[in-house]
Amino acid sequence: MEFILVTPQARPAVALIQLNRPKELNALNLQLMQEIRDALKALDEDDAVRVVVITGNERAFAAGADIKQMAGKTAIDMLITDQFSTWDQIRKFRKPLIGAVSGFALGGGCELAMTCDMLVASETAQFGQPEIRIGTMPGAGGTQRLTRAVGKAKAMEMVLTGEFISAQEARRVGLVNRVVPVGQYLEEAYRLAASIAAMSPVAARLAKESVNRSFETHLDEGLHFERKNFYLTFASEDQKEGMAAFVEKRKPEFKGR
Repeated sequence: MEFILVTPQARPAVALIQLNRPKELNALNLQLMQEIRDALKALDEDDAVRVVVITGNERAFAAGADIKQMAGKTAIDMLITDQFSTWDQIRKFRKPLIGAVSGFALGGGCELAMTCDMLVASETAQFGQPEIRIGTMPGAGGTQRLTRAVGKAKAMEMVLTGEFISAQEARRVGLVNRVVPVGQYLEEAYRLAASIAAMSPVAARLAKESVNRSFETHLDEGLHFERKNFYLTFASEDQKEGMAAFVEKRKPEFKGR
């Protein structure tokens, strides 16, 4: 891996992916995105990993796509390159994924953050979709995920003006879960990850799948999907262990089976 650093056990059962193009403010080029995809695929298959945290550095989570890589492309070049197929594969990651964001999360960086299931932000974090300022628009989910996160009016304002929002405003409008001082954002993400890693990996995977389905279907179908996943948890050893531990007033020991 040239542009990311991967630590499979940054904390017990918690892996870390760190974007590592500091001179370019972690701008997202094709290779970096492919490395994220490949790392997530490997971590998805690693039973020792239950939660993944993805981060940049204090100055930038990711300041956007690598414009130099795209500036001279034609529409047909972009179609053939099909860079968004990599994003589609990242979106299919099955385990809980937490973004730890400090500094700039702009354009593709904001879109990458929004592929995460939860976001912890430092007080210096800034979120935005400024593509309109260079004559284009979001293409990796910015118009869709941002609207679902913050509502039509706020998303429309951000996409059509290119203006950024602060970490505190991002929390207020529902884009991030927690805002903490700069020196604490990664540790706070680890704390959140640890609380999830202590749960049943089977139930966590099915619950994530069900929450995501709520954005893709109408209520009746979503409820039907949720119910089937609920029933499926009763085929797991973790469900038996969890309920037995509750009855016996002890802490459960989930094994992901």
